Amino acid sequence: MLNEIMRDALVRMLERLPTQSRTIIKTAVYGLAGGGIATAFHVGIGLLFNHTIRAMESARLAWFLAGSFFVVAGTSAISGWLLNSYCPEAAGSGIPQVKIAFWKEMGFIRWRVVWVKFIGGILSVGGGASLGREGPSVQFAAGLTSNLAGALGEPKQNRRLATAAGSAAGLAAAFNTPIAAATFALEEIIGDLNSRLLGGVLLASVLGALVVQGFLGPQPSFTLNRAGAPPSLWVYGATPFVAALSTLAGVLFQKWSLRTRRYFLRSRLPQWVLVTAGGITVWVLGAGVFAATRHDGVFGLGYGDLSIALDAHLAWKVALLLLLAKLAATSICYGLGGCGGIFAPTLFFGGMCGTCAAAAIGWAHPLSTPDQVTIAVVGMSACLGAVVRAPVTSILIVFEMTHEFSMVPVLIIGALVSQAISRRFNRYNFYDALLAQDDLNVERLVPPRDLRTWQETPVSRIANFRPIIVQELSAPGLQRLLGAHPQERFPVRQDGRLTGILTRLEAQAALREGRAPAIEPAFTCRRDTPIRAVQAKLIESPSQIVVIIGGEQEHVIGLVTLHDLLRAEMNFTQ
Repeated sequence: MLNEIMRDALVRMLERLPTQSRTIIKTAVYGLAGGGIATAFHVGIGLLFNHTIRAMESARLAWFLAGSFFVVAGTSAISGWLLNSYCPEAAGSGIPQVKIAFWKEMGFIRWRVVWVKFIGGILSVGGGASLGREGPSVQFAAGLTSNLAGALGEPKQNRRLATAAGSAAGLAAAFNTPIAAATFALEEIIGDLNSRLLGGVLLASVLGALVVQGFLGPQPSFTLNRAGAPPSLWVYGATPFVAALSTLAGVLFQKWSLRTRRYFLRSRLPQWVLVTAGGITVWVLGAGVFAATRHDGVFGLGYGDLSIALDAHLAWKVALLLLLAKLAATSICYGLGGCGGIFAPTLFFGGMCGTCAAAAIGWAHPLSTPDQVTIAVVGMSACLGAVVRAPVTSILIVFEMTHEFSMVPVLIIGALVSQAISRRFNRYNFYDALLAQDDLNVERLVPPRDLRTWQETPVSRIANFRPIIVQELSAPGLQRLLGAHPQERFPVRQDGRLTGILTRLEAQAALREGRAPAIEPAFTCRRDTPIRAVQAKLIESPSQIVVIIGGEQEHVIGLVTLHDLLRAEMNFTQ
């Protein structure tokens, strides 16, 4: 009761402020909250990993193998149980889910997603699963700020700013990269670098980075002690080769993980069993590499071995072994529904590819230590860009993680090569491919940029292709229909053809009066009919519904309602 009173008082106080001031204050709250929860996540992962996997490395090999198996399998099982029991949509990276929430749900994300993703992500990544922390940071930070927006008086249909700001703040805190985080939110979540939300995203991103710097310090994610000199001409000449090699590693990761995921989507096994199997796979590969090399890069983020590679102290044979093992471990772990992201693994793949490439080039022409480091960094940027298809983000995030401005020209060259090759092998980036695999076409949700294009857009972009079709008008059939489905209007098909529209009120009246229901005339269109024409049909239709038909037999394949149109137009105007 007291909380409700305080909340209402806060909302009333905010409402007294000018609109611009109120928006700035709310955005600042979103940035601080998103950065705070991502920082806590960062600390939680570090504490768990350092006090389990890392702490056991100094023990005898047999003790390490037994202890690490218990940790990886146990944390994976608990994480999988959380996902299976409370929130299956918290599995995976989380960035595709945020993208759908931003466009389809107007920024609304359930509170359950926040706490399940936070706890499950710490257990999974901190417990040794070969995944990253950036995807979870984006998802639960966006979920937290979406719920904060509701607490501050924003309705469910007006939380896009909160979701975008939380996403940027969470990523900025995860990597201490405010510019890249803002760019990623605009490139990937919003899909428009000129969005009207640009100012809010930038403010939240900066505040998220300030939070992590205040708690953990301003140092970059990777300190390049052996870099500093501008890249030599040999590096510029080798960059296309290194970028191509790293891009192919990213392409393989995307194909393997998506194929694994597609295969097990049809599995009847509980989600916690699949997640546990993914963790055990990571342990088998990670334990084997550790036994052979005493390197733990397959487990968790892998930043320890990546830092060694960026210090030019990692042998190419070890780098190649780590690359192959982590590529397989991450593909299987993610494909089986693990709770974690793919930024850290793809950076690792690229860094190891660059290390191996630098060794190969060194056989033809000896490279200086700064050049070897630069080639490894080019691999990181190229591999990340190949998977997420956000070239500006892939350049900026590596630059901000290293603070080496002299590398930017070769990073740009690497990004160009990466984009050209990845687009030839994969139609979609990793996140859009996941959505396509789940039959969620984000292209149908993202509105066009101008009114003319909107009016000429096919109605299939806004239609519902899973209509409830009535085929039985008897009293028992109507009772089953009304009991099973809450919709107000239903297409009626008899003798294989569309006969009209049945309203819920008419079906209820027919049951009360013991008569056959009256059917309203149906207005129809094809899936490629432009929205402009459908608007006129919706106005003329007494039931405010237009049925989409297809084929020579004019089968019912979908429908569009006035609610669908208004919702899509709200997306367009925002």
